[in-house]
Amino acid sequence: MSLVFGAIVPHPPILIPQIGKDNLDKIAKTKESMEQLERELYASKPDIIMIISPHGMIDQDVFTVNLSNYFTATFEEFGDFSTKLEIKGDTVLIAMEKEKIENKSPINIISDPKLDHGVGVPYFYLAQQLKNVSIIPIYFSLLDSQAHIEFGKNLKEVIMDTEKRVAVIASGDMSHCLTETAPAPFNPAGKQFDEKLIELLKKGDIQGIVGLDQKLVEDAAECGLKSALILLGVLHNINFTTEILSYEAPFGVGYLVANFKLE
Repeated sequence: MSLVFGAIVPHPPILIPQIGKDNLDKIAKTKESMEQLERELYASKPDIIMIISPHGMIDQDVFTVNLSNYFTATFEEFGDFSTKLEIKGDTVLIAMEKEKIENKSPINIISDPKLDHGVGVPYFYLAQQLKNVSIIPIYFSLLDSQAHIEFGKNLKEVIMDTEKRVAVIASGDMSHCLTETAPAPFNPAGKQFDEKLIELLKKGDIQGIVGLDQKLVEDAAECGLKSALILLGVLHNINFTTEILSYEAPFGVGYLVANFKLE
């Protein structure tokens, strides 16, 4: 099997020690879960990590794949001028299979060496010990949920055709409206969405997730559902067990860490 790892992770910049500082204590569960996930990822020995981010180039009608020989990630916009990641990229896997993917899903290939925090935070926690790993950043579109599942299925074909060991990480936070002090105005739909999504993930109910009420999704002010849908498309027809490592929301934003244990 070429697919060796799958996970959903949050990407709050406060997870970076130079940014979070004392606030790290408030997201201790998330930090511990990310550290556990890092050990799982290390044990899977990936050659390539696909990281699906909601904060890169988002195009309405196409999925975007970022191919570069090298990437950099900094957190200067969040006040951290000392943390800088130099990351190797993979330009071969997707480029060789571009036509195969395009026949089924609309994609656009870009080359932007500067990474957003949706890629940078997961890499910081999960992949720094993997000295020879390369990454492929992927950004979702504004197409519907089923289109994201189909794109994930197409990525799966590429992954299963390669001899490389591939990990897929869906980066995204849950609802942003869980408290009165949250980034988005408080809305009870936030808690409803987070609880429902976790319930469906535990069941492995992919079609249930595709069929989530769109008003509920919009009212939840989330940024991780479409990343998760692409990952779930990759996992289509693969036996897995969903392990919810943690969920917490001390700042009014839901942080979910989930490991999809492949069988």
